[in-house]
Amino acid sequence: MHAAPGSQASLREANRLRVLEALREQGAMTQVEIAGSTGLSPATVSNMVKDLDGAGAVELAPSIRNGRRAVLVSLATGNTLLAGIAFGDRDVRVALATGPRDVIGRQRMPLPANHNADEGIERATRLVYDLVEKSGKTMPDVKAVGVGVPAPVDSVTGQVGSESILPGWRGVDVAEEIQGRLGAPVSVDNTANLGALGELRCGALQGVQVGAYIKLSYGVGAGLVLGGEVFRGSAGTAGEIGHLTIDEDGPICRCGNRGCLETFIGSLALSEALAGSHGRLTLRDIIARAIDGDPGCRRVLEDAGRHLGVALAGLVNLLNPEMIVLGGQISEVGEVITGPMRRALERSAIPSAVASLTVEQAQLHTDADVVGAIVAAETVHAAAEGLLAPVTSTS
Repeated sequence: MHAAPGSQASLREANRLRVLEALREQGAMTQVEIAGSTGLSPATVSNMVKDLDGAGAVELAPSIRNGRRAVLVSLATGNTLLAGIAFGDRDVRVALATGPRDVIGRQRMPLPANHNADEGIERATRLVYDLVEKSGKTMPDVKAVGVGVPAPVDSVTGQVGSESILPGWRGVDVAEEIQGRLGAPVSVDNTANLGALGELRCGALQGVQVGAYIKLSYGVGAGLVLGGEVFRGSAGTAGEIGHLTIDEDGPICRCGNRGCLETFIGSLALSEALAGSHGRLTLRDIIARAIDGDPGCRRVLEDAGRHLGVALAGLVNLLNPEMIVLGGQISEVGEVITGPMRRALERSAIPSAVASLTVEQAQLHTDADVVGAIVAAETVHAAAEGLLAPVTSTS
């Protein structure tokens, strides 16, 4: 039975939620800081913290603030934290969680184009340390880390498996490097695979046996689902749909081939198509302007949708998936890209295969790969505890 609106019990519940939300967003705080953040009186915060502590919802730890002793209040997490790291071409996103559905903190930091592995790993590990500190925990509480990189990952060696895709990372044992800095076991995978994993566990792909997650960002990749599990191929490089040739006389791709899908719908292709009319725009600019109705930006994204539909038709004819889930930044434009994509898909794929296909937006939006990284970390931790067989990409 819910408390009546405006009642004392209702007000108390609202205050309780305000305190929990402040801790979730800002990490561990003193009661004085909670009062400042929520606008509640110190006496109300004191009562709320006492109740939450009694219910096991928060944890209290001694600390020093401005040279004085203080008590830090943080969300209760037990002693098991998992970290998820997702590298992009231009940024890194990090989340700290007690499980895939229980993220307690997240941060993002930009990265320069063509950054090298050392720079990316340094920034990512710095974010993990920062999140752990804000949670009121210590690094030994982080039991495992899942990491995604936007490139093929050799499942045998654990290294980035392409000289031309993410060249600054070629030959780097990412798991070993991050484990050395964080002191926890690490699993490394392609970000599209982790996006599929996140949607399988917590999003639109739950219960799907044959499907695909398509990540549309600076590049394009696919995480394939076969038999209800992510399919990585014999060496971990399945799903590189961005380097599927759709025009053998097309532009030269960074992978060395001609006419790859990425040369038509990647961020560089979109930016170059608009350079004459709009100047140099970032991917975020193109997406924002398209959502606001800019005709030129909408046109290049509509063209991208058409090319994507042609590529997906091959995937649909080959695998006959139940569902395709679209994620990543570009998917945020919605019908601008999905409309032309569907029409091209219907023209090019076997009608019966299209008839049994559902196309959905990612329920986890742009966080699917980070959530998937946390799922991977959870698996690594379970393996370390002897609950599962060890995974091959763990260091």
